[in-house]
Formats: sequence, C-alpha cells, structure tokens
Amino acid sequence: MPELLVAKDLRAYYRTGLSGWIRAVDGVSLSLNEGEILGVAGESGCGKSTLAMVLASVARWPLCVKGGTMHVDGRSVPLSGGLKGDGSHRGTVVSLMPQGAMNSLNPTQRVRDFVFDVLRSHDPHVARAETLDRARERLEKLHLPARVLDAYPHQLSGGMKQRVVAVISTLLDPRVLIADEPTSALDVGAQRALLALMVELLEQRIIGSIVLVTHELPILRNVAQRTMIMYAGQLCETGPTEEVIFAPAHPYTKALMQATLVLESATKRQRIEGLEGGPPDLSQPPGGCRFHPRCRYALEACSQSVPPTVVPSAGHDAVCWWLAQATPPPTAAASDGAAEP
Repeated sequence: MPELLVAKDLRAYYRTGLSGWIRAVDGVSLSLNEGEILGVAGESGCGKSTLAMVLASVARWPLCVKGGTMHVDGRSVPLSGGLKGDGSHRGTVVSLMPQGAMNSLNPTQRVRDFVFDVLRSHDPHVARAETLDRARERLEKLHLPARVLDAYPHQLSGGMKQRVVAVISTLLDPRVLIADEPTSALDVGAQRALLALMVELLEQRIIGSIVLVTHELPILRNVAQRTMIMYAGQLCETGPTEEVIFAPAHPYTKALMQATLVLESATKRQRIEGLEGGPPDLSQPPGGCRFHPRCRYALEACSQSVPPTVVPSAGHDAVCWWLAQATPPPTAAASDGAAEP
C-alpha cells in the first residue's frame, strides 16, 4: 500500500519566559499509508496534540517548528502556520479536526454562515446551496438535524458543537485528516456515529487517510490499523493496534495498558494499576530514555544514552534498552522488512 504521508524528525518547541524551550515534539518520524487510520496515544502532556498541530500546519507562536520535513502525496508540505507557505494546502491536503470545539466556531455567526465562509476562503466560486447541502448530509450521518445550521454556537451543547466541527473539518475532502481527541466531548452513541462517519469517508476515498489522536485506547482498537505511543515528546512504540494493546513491548505501553480498563473477556480479571509518578519537565528532559525515572525495568544504560530500536515482530518496533537485552536482536532480513515508525 503506497505511503500517503511521510514525516521525518519533527521537532516543535514552546517558548516560555521562565523555562525556556519546552520540547513538546522532539524527533518524531512517522509514515501513513493510503486508506489507513493511524492512532496516536499517550498520557496528557505527552505531545500528541502538539504533533497534531504540526502535522496540520497550524503551529503558531509560542509553538515554533524547529525542524523536520513532511510530504503528502510526494508533495512537500510546510509545517508552520506562520509566514512559511501560503496555507492553500490546509483543509484540502491536510485538515485538522480540533479538540476545542468551544473555541473553533465563531460565536457571532450562525453555523451555516460560518460553514460557507470557511469553504469560500478556499474556493471563492463555491456555491452556497451546494455547500449547505453537503453540510446537511454529513450532519444527518452524525444524528444532528439540519436546523443546527440555523443555530448560533451558544445554542448548541458541547457534543453538538464537536460534531459540527467534525463536519466542517471534512467538507473539503482532505487527503489527510488530523483528528485531535474527536470523541472527548461525546456520549457513546455520538462517538460511534462520528467514528462510523470517519471510516465511511475513508472507505469511499473521500478522505485519503486519518491520524486519530486520543487517550482512549479501546477506541483505537475498533478503527485504527496501527497505533503509535508517545511519551515526553517522543515515540516509544509503534505497531499493529492489536499487538500494541494486547502484547505491548515497551514498559511505558505496558504500564499504560495496565492502567486502562479494556472491556474484553480476556481482561475481566486484570487488576487496574495506576502509573506512578508524572511526566518529566520537557524544558529539561531526562537524559537517555525519558521514561527511565518511572520505569520498573530501568537499567544503568537507560539514563546514560538514547535506547536502540527493537523489532519484536514485523511492523512493530519499540525504543528500549531493557527490551534490547531481553529480546534477541532481529536478523538482518527482519530489520530490512520492518516498517519505519
């Protein structure tokens, strides 16, 4: 399957007055295949929402893109939302479905007017009737009545706003949709409808592929083919979603899953345990493996140098000193066939 998006060595830091640079995304590389849903998960503060902003090219001060490259369909895409690039790719090549629905809509406009203004900014010749017809169709798929288009944002609930934002984010049929916590404000029924819409748009090739950012790992199992786990601005594990959830390799992923309730028969008797400690200060991150201060398997090497990449199985890799010593190194053939995270 062809690679639709390839990003290498993404680095994006927040500038603060007291702490200096906060390394929210620090050396992340990833690839996304055509027709694929790639999940991104991790604790709050791990950098996954910042990664979403960088991939969607909407990074603005005090978030600064310090390095990295991204290509979509072989085309170089600017990573910054500032002066770099004209922004014509946003909404069509890449589009962000933001987490903050409350702040995404214009409080002084009815939804229909806001929808039309968004599309007109990309295509001055777009017909208003065509725009509203497409919006009504997608609202219905999310179990929202067409009259929502006549409402002001303050007349809608938080969940309704989130679904309206989801509709607006997909109206331009982007090649890559970056969905940042799209289900966080929704009840179970609305979550299911939104995920079903995303899958349908993908299957109909209206959208090329999706990066789904969430802290709800069970959701990823239902829709994502692959999942990446982030910790302290870096990737620690990438692999098929089933393997990452039920056979995690990295100690952080193991601890994350042990603290997550997964309603499966195989986990009914599993004891839920909290993950001790908290994420590190990213203005001065720990040396070596950033998880080592909280890791029960930490070795002397973990604090001294960057850990190697280990490939437990084809297409599944983790960055860990303990795993490198516990698992025989992969053969050359296995290394050559492993997917790049």
